[in-house]
Amino acid sequence: MPETETRPEPEALLAAAGREGRGRLKIFLGAAPGVGKTFTMLEAARQHVAEGLDVVVGIVERHGRADTERLLAGLEIVPRRHLFYRGRAMPEMDVDAIISRRPKLVLVDELAHTNVEGSHHAKRWQDVEDLLEAGIDVDTTLNIQHLESLNDIVARISGVRVRETVPDTVLELADDIELVDLAPEELLNRLRQGKVYVQEQVGRAIQNFFSKGNLTALRELALRIAADRVDAQMTAHMRTHAIPGPWPAQERILVCVNEAPVAKALIRVGKRMAERNRSAWLVVSVATPTTEALPDKAKDSLVEALRLAETLGAEIVSLNAGADIAQTILDFARSRNVSRILIGRGRPRGFLPSFLRETVADSLIKQATDFEITIVSPDSRTAGSDTLKMALPKPERQPAAYLWSLLAVGVAAVVAQFVLSLTIMPVEGLALLFLPAVLFAATRYGLWPSLFSSVAAFLAYNFLFTEPYHTFTVYRESEILTLFLFLVVSIVTGNLAARLRMQATAQQAIAERTARLYEFSRKAVSAASLDDVIWASVHHVASTLKCDSLILGPDPHGSLSILGGFPPEDNLDAKDWGAAEWAFEHHEPAGWSSVTLPASSWLFLPIGASAPAWGLVGVRFRQGAYPTPADRRLLEALVDQIGVAIERTRLASDMEETRVLTETERLRAALLSSVSHDLRTPLVSIIGAASSLVEAGEALGEQGRHAMAEAILEEGERLNRYVQNLLDMTRLGYGALQVRHEPVDMREVVGASMRRLKNVLKAHRVELDLPADLPVISGDSALLEQVVTNILDNAAKYAPAGTTLAVTGRAVGRRLVMSIADEGPGIPAADREKIFDMFYRVRAGDAQQAGTGLGLSICRGILEAHGGAIRAEAAEPNGTSIVIELPILADSEDTVTARRREAAI
Repeated sequence: MPETETRPEPEALLAAAGREGRGRLKIFLGAAPGVGKTFTMLEAARQHVAEGLDVVVGIVERHGRADTERLLAGLEIVPRRHLFYRGRAMPEMDVDAIISRRPKLVLVDELAHTNVEGSHHAKRWQDVEDLLEAGIDVDTTLNIQHLESLNDIVARISGVRVRETVPDTVLELADDIELVDLAPEELLNRLRQGKVYVQEQVGRAIQNFFSKGNLTALRELALRIAADRVDAQMTAHMRTHAIPGPWPAQERILVCVNEAPVAKALIRVGKRMAERNRSAWLVVSVATPTTEALPDKAKDSLVEALRLAETLGAEIVSLNAGADIAQTILDFARSRNVSRILIGRGRPRGFLPSFLRETVADSLIKQATDFEITIVSPDSRTAGSDTLKMALPKPERQPAAYLWSLLAVGVAAVVAQFVLSLTIMPVEGLALLFLPAVLFAATRYGLWPSLFSSVAAFLAYNFLFTEPYHTFTVYRESEILTLFLFLVVSIVTGNLAARLRMQATAQQAIAERTARLYEFSRKAVSAASLDDVIWASVHHVASTLKCDSLILGPDPHGSLSILGGFPPEDNLDAKDWGAAEWAFEHHEPAGWSSVTLPASSWLFLPIGASAPAWGLVGVRFRQGAYPTPADRRLLEALVDQIGVAIERTRLASDMEETRVLTETERLRAALLSSVSHDLRTPLVSIIGAASSLVEAGEALGEQGRHAMAEAILEEGERLNRYVQNLLDMTRLGYGALQVRHEPVDMREVVGASMRRLKNVLKAHRVELDLPADLPVISGDSALLEQVVTNILDNAAKYAPAGTTLAVTGRAVGRRLVMSIADEGPGIPAADREKIFDMFYRVRAGDAQQAGTGLGLSICRGILEAHGGAIRAEAAEPNGTSIVIELPILADSEDTVTARRREAAI
């Protein structure tokens, strides 16, 4: 076996890195209750304590067993958390207390237990995952009948359906598994002695679950599951530490097949071997650069063989190889820790030299010194076909290849004749001038044209450059040796060049598949919606595999329907719909070339790694076309990527819906808060003042009644402003706000707002700095008055009584810039942009007063409708300045002069 560089597999290193920082999980696995899992776990825990390890008991079920009580003595027990369920206090493991305690090791009994409603998780194994994530090691117990994948098997064996199950992935997470085994007779004796259940339950348990036959079958299941898990751990260790293998700790059979008729016989033999040895088995096919040139009948034969293997329960694997098929198979066998390779023997082609007529089986026998090789000889009906393709490909059937090869030899002969005439090279050296022609044929057209050119060059050299000339007769012994060596060298050179060409072609095919996957990934990432992903998917699958493609998925009513196709397809016949519905329901491939409903002209593959499937990808190859194993792998990779792309769009859609719902809920809560508080407050004041007027009557006096009336008026105006804000916000939200454009003098707008807020502003000094020549703007005076009113009301609300409110205005270029500044506590810089959002109120500073949080948001909406802007700035020396900008009317100066002249008259 040639020495090759060994290195750890990246996937194994990533898996090991993923466990860094996690606690270690050890499972004490048994076939049935009573075999001593808890007892063994507690004995191991006491040994750990004796070694100085920090061990606590998270939860251990005593069941009244004296041995369990004795072993628990002296161990630290974390108090349980009591939850009330149906009027009873139910004790459960306190995960939070264990994590706070942070021991090195915690004992958790009965991993499959279902927690009481109200716990952090529904299942105890989920609590264990939290402990592992916290870096705490866990020892736990589990019976084999609680594994999810064995639920149906256990029900058939025992007649009892186990309700509490654990996913198989939990068992895969285990760093250690200790099998706790007990012979059925011993377990039955323990049961009769009351060491498992109380005496009242013993008789019923022995008649049902604890029969000897049931216990024997469950014991075998436990042994097999433990062996499989240990084997998986050993394989992971080999991959992580770059151990080439194989380590034949467990029998694993590899069946090598290709398009030869003997392939089906090989698969059946492999199935029988696997059943006899109760071992895993794999079926592998190897794709080479010549695979695509195979006739349709050969491709059909390979697909039928792989379909048979899939039906019989084998794991199907397709490999890519260049010329050295045997080495590719052996590398794969070592990576999967295979112990036996099953392969068929073909009839060698005796007319070829030994280095050309060696079959793949012969190469495997030579190189596989660390494997068991089983050869299956074909019968008379399949004789002459090798199980895998020969290293020697089939003859090239393109006449042009041979014509160009012959032309290259002719050119070489002309060049040699010319060189001979110059007498610069001896006749014996002219043979070297024919080698470029052989290399040209090998690198351009493959092995068979190179062999043809070698023979043609041999004959041409003999005919033209050996005596007697222009004959194929050779007189001199030295020339015979020269011709023979020339033929051998040209054949070997052509063969090596052809092999190099095959390897380059294989690498190019792999690079093309990778590029196609990358191209689709790029298209899928750029697709913004589900429809874009579906269109990109069907188009890419169809163009890449030269086939028709469909994507099917459930419609709003739950029925399967066609979502997209290329070329466009909106109908399927009855047998195609039957295959599609079966694939969608069972989450397995169905239709053409599959094991289910192969009469369909479409092959349907489920989208998504887990059931239920999101939808299906359907492909239909054109008449006469047949996919290679490499095409099938590419199709499966594309389906996986389609699933990822669709899941991404669904997640994005769900996140957007969640965001909208969250925002809607926030706005609804803010609106309810506004209605319940900010609108209710002035109503209460109005009702109180009106009640005082009615009840007190003349007792209030004229001054009292006037005060009450003013209070009613002030609160009514306040209420009116709140309602107006809500109406304006609604109009802005629905786009119903209509702006009337007319010349507006902002000095008049400010004056109208101050009159409207005279009661609000009476506690402040208002300083106006608005020049007489302030430019006129184009806008709606009523809406702009609402803007200024909201800003002044906001400033008066948050500025202390007796402070100054400054209103200034200037023309800056073609824009009017106005600011309204207060001397309040100010707004933090981080909140100055947020205050213009609906219902937003600063939590500090200006957030002390009540309000709807709509005023400034309405101001921004109105100003943007006018082509203006609004922002908040810090005022000097303290406070907040709200700055608004509006475009100036083109004929502003003339308009101002005319309006002010009219006002003077």
